[in-house]
Amino acid sequence: MDQLSNEQITEFKEAFSLFDKDGDGTITTAELGTVMRSLGQNPTEGELHDMINEVDADGDGTIDFSEFLAMMQKRAHESDSEDEIRQAFKVFDRDGNGTISAAELKQVMTSLGERLSDAELQAMINEADQDGNGEIDYQEWLEMILTWTKLKHACAYYCLVLQGPSVK
Repeated sequence: MDQLSNEQITEFKEAFSLFDKDGDGTITTAELGTVMRSLGQNPTEGELHDMINEVDADGDGTIDFSEFLAMMQKRAHESDSEDEIRQAFKVFDRDGNGTISAAELKQVMTSLGERLSDAELQAMINEADQDGNGEIDYQEWLEMILTWTKLKHACAYYCLVLQGPSVK
């Protein structure tokens, strides 16, 4: 397996911090549940435990950064299915109109505890917005995800959630 670059490790640390709400260096089932509920999902306690246990190498009931990093390194080499990428897009496309606006991006990132300035949000949109309409459509999203650009940590987060047990 290829080594991760310092940039990748930094971005995965950002993704980890989205889960680690109390900053103690571990992800608990409660923290995972909080994040998932903020995204409109309703996992059961059992499903949350299954998701944690899937990557909990030392069996302590939590995920530390080294376990998270090992999992993300493995998943970085797996190709995401079209369905998973589309589901991730739908999380950001809050109004279902087929595009992600700066307001929608801000809403999701805020729900994850990320405080971004309007300039940072616009820079993220501009990075992916190839047609210049000020929003990210699905094709632009797909290209952005496949090239691991600015929203890489967000994609890693959603891919982690979506590849866990099915949560309806």
